[in-house]
Order: sequence, then structure tokens, then C-alpha cells
Amino acid sequence: MSYIDAKAAPRREDRLGTCIEFGGLIGDIAKPFCEGCLKNRSRAFSQGTICQLLPALAILTSLQETVVIAHGAIGCGGAVHSLGSSVRLGQWRSGDKNPKGALWLSTNLNEQDVTSGGEVKLREAILEADRRYRPDAIIILSTCVPGIIGDDIDSVTNDVKDQISAALLPVHCEGFKTKVMATAYDAIFHSFLRNVVDGRDETDFGVYDNEAAVAAEAIRRKRLVNLMNVSSMTGPDQNELTRLLNKLGLEVNMLPCDAHPDAFRKAPFAALSIGVCPTHDDYFMSYLEEKFGVPFVGGQMPIGIENTGTWLRQVAAKLGLQETAERIIESESAELNRALEPILPSLKGRTAMLSAGEMRTLATAVLLQELGMEILAVRPYHYDEFGAVEVEKLSGINPSIRLNVATAQPFEAVNMINRAKPDLYIGHNSDNVWAAKCGVSVLPIYGTNSIYSGYAGAYDIARRIRRHLANTSFNDKLSRNVRQPYRKNWYSEDPFKYIKGGELSA
Repeated sequence: MSYIDAKAAPRREDRLGTCIEFGGLIGDIAKPFCEGCLKNRSRAFSQGTICQLLPALAILTSLQETVVIAHGAIGCGGAVHSLGSSVRLGQWRSGDKNPKGALWLSTNLNEQDVTSGGEVKLREAILEADRRYRPDAIIILSTCVPGIIGDDIDSVTNDVKDQISAALLPVHCEGFKTKVMATAYDAIFHSFLRNVVDGRDETDFGVYDNEAAVAAEAIRRKRLVNLMNVSSMTGPDQNELTRLLNKLGLEVNMLPCDAHPDAFRKAPFAALSIGVCPTHDDYFMSYLEEKFGVPFVGGQMPIGIENTGTWLRQVAAKLGLQETAERIIESESAELNRALEPILPSLKGRTAMLSAGEMRTLATAVLLQELGMEILAVRPYHYDEFGAVEVEKLSGINPSIRLNVATAQPFEAVNMINRAKPDLYIGHNSDNVWAAKCGVSVLPIYGTNSIYSGYAGAYDIARRIRRHLANTSFNDKLSRNVRQPYRKNWYSEDPFKYIKGGELSA
């Protein structure tokens, strides 16, 4: 990974050939993706998307003892206000009984700054953040305006680093540079790898006062694992996965969300890095293996019965814990099957459509098939090599599932919903609102206090689906009393007609 020598991480379009424009059957995407034919597709018309700044803010504002400086116009930090409750909840769960919420500043660039540059304001903001909050780390998040006018955030941080005690982390997250919002994850990890993860071992610097303590730390590290949580991973999710890893006899160092910067410093000394979503964490784990020799497992999202078992087996195989893992899987699966027995009859044959991030959408769709439901369509925000395993599972059961690769694009979603008429739509709230207006029952694919991962997550998803499908009157009435913004003739059009090179019969 020679990328780490550059100031900024590469775009996902360049590193992975990521696609965000596709419409057709799920069985038809593998061949053109492997041939590189999806890389340069685009839409003749686009309605709504997601900038990489949003997922960056969601992760960075959750970090402990950290201040985020959004270098740009004041509006670029506006999304932080919607993250307030989840940030405070994460701080409370991490042990802070008086959570402060997100700590962030804006350099508030104006028209004059666009002409004269914003580096002076950035320097002042860094010094003010250090004086006011005394954080352990200050993260400078570069938005579109400084990226366009040429502000050098790395030079500014180098100039002031000796004047403050906090670690300074410039993150290049200019929204106009990529269409793939998941590039934000790489941008964040890139900065932490360059500025925090230095591989200095505290056992070499007198932290432990005797040889016995050093030896005990060495033994502990043999069972220490990095668990990579994602920004759409709830506290109950973290508890469930930690519970399963603890049953394997492992100790968890969880990062990046809700973590202290020290969690990143400890990462090179773990026995294994464990991903829960390759879309999110492959960049970080790959570098830890390359630079520090920390192996990783990361191709599986532990959502669903089979996926959770596979995830545990992958972890166990790396650490020689296969027998223990099999006993855990047998016990947990048996308990889950007993709990699901009264629920499954009400789900059998019901239809669903899903939309969210790539791995979460596809893994949840696999779970719904395990529960006896029929998948009509999936709408992952993007598609790359990591989604291939789940796509193969889904297409192996039903190759005629509709696949729409789209970051938002609600006009395509509404068209597909009206054609498919699913019993249930599972997505983020920004997607679910459109399905609800179409009279379809909706279930959030992510909710702060709900659980989705592991065996407990499989049960809870099934339980909530049964409850939602038992009474659909709200959505029925809503659809009769709202007006959609689209003309009626749009619903008879091919939903993928605006994808260049991607028109297929619907």
C-alpha cells in the first residue's frame, strides 16, 4: 500500500474500480464489473446523492477527547447537528456519565476567503481549539472550498504542531473529488495511519516497571484483537460481537467509532484485526498487516445466521480456536432456531426490497432469505469487489432479483417500488420515507438502540419484521394522502433509462 506516502488517500473509483451506476438483474453485474465495463458509467440525470463529508463527520465527531475542525463554509458542518444524540449516546456507553456531544468548530470561510485563502483562519481555529478544549487530538477536515482554492492544510498543521500538545490529523475529504462516499473511510484511516499509528511499543519506554509486567502484557497481546466497528453499528451490535469474541477467549480493542486515539496506537500490537464490513475497514487492516504484520479477517459482515457463523470461523481459524468456535456456533444456532420457530411462519413468502451501504444491504438481504422471505430488489449505494460474495449468494437463489446500484437517487427507487410492490422496505430513513409514501411498510436498516449483528441481531430483525407486517394501516393511509413529486408517466418508464450504458428492460 504505497498510498500511505501521499497526503491523501486515493479515490475508491481508482483504487477499487467502484461503481455507483447500475440497473438490471443481480446475476448480470459480475461479468461487466470484472471486465471493468462499469467503472465509467454515469447518469444523464441525477437526483440527490451523498457527499463523503457526511460519513466522515459521523465517525470523527464520535471520537473521545477529540475536536473536529471543519475547514470550509459554515454549512459544511451542519450535518453534525443531526448526529448529536448518537454521539452523546456513544460517549455515555464509553463511560462518560456527563457526555458533551460532538466538539467541532468551523473556520466559516466566506467570499473574501475564497479570494485570499483560508489558511490564516485555519491556524487560528487550531490554536483556539487547543486553548479552549485541551483535546488529545485535533482533526482538520478539509471540505470542497479549501480543496478548490488550494489551501494546504498539511503545511498549516506542520507549522503549529510544536505550539500545542494535541496530535494534529489533517483529513482530505473534499466532496467534489469522488462520487463514492465510502472514500471517506479511507481518508480517515489514511490520516490516522500517517499521524497516530507509529508502532512505538510502550513496553520499550518504561511504562511497565518490571519484567513480569512486560511478560504479562506479551501474553495479553496474544488474545488481543482489533474489532473494527462502523458508523452504522449500534451499541447493542458492539456488545453482541464483543460477547461472541469474549466467548472465544479474546480481548477487544474497538475502533474507530467512539474510540480514544490511544485505540489506534494500540492497534499494531494486536494478534488479529477483525472487520465487520470490508467497505469500511479494508484500508486500515491491510496497512496494519503490511507494515506491522497484524493479520486480518474482513470479507464477511456478521449479519445473518450463516454469515455470523462464517465470521466466527474465520476469526477462529487465524488463532487456532476452531473447536471452541464450533461449540459456540452450535449452541448459539440452536438457541436462535428455537426462538425463531414461532416467528418464521408469518414471514414465509413475504417480499422485501432493501437499500443502504453495499455490504449492509446485501448481507441483510441474505438474512431475509434465511428467514423465508423473497427478495425482489436490492439498492446498494455502490458496488465493488467486496460485494461479490453476497451477490453470488443472492443470485444463486434467485438471479432475477433487481439490482440498482445508486447512492440515493430516489426517482429510481420510487419507480422500482411501484413496480415491485414489496411487503417491506428496509433502508436508511432517507430511503424509507419514499417507500412509506408509496404505502409500503418500512423498517430502519440502522437504528441507534436496535441490534442487527450476530445471532441476537438475526432474532431481533425477525421479531421487528413480524411486528411491522402485522399492521400496515399507517402506510396505507399515508399513501392515499400524500403527493409524489413525479409525473405518472415516469412509473411506466424504464427505471434505469438515465444510466448511460446501463439501460435494460425493466
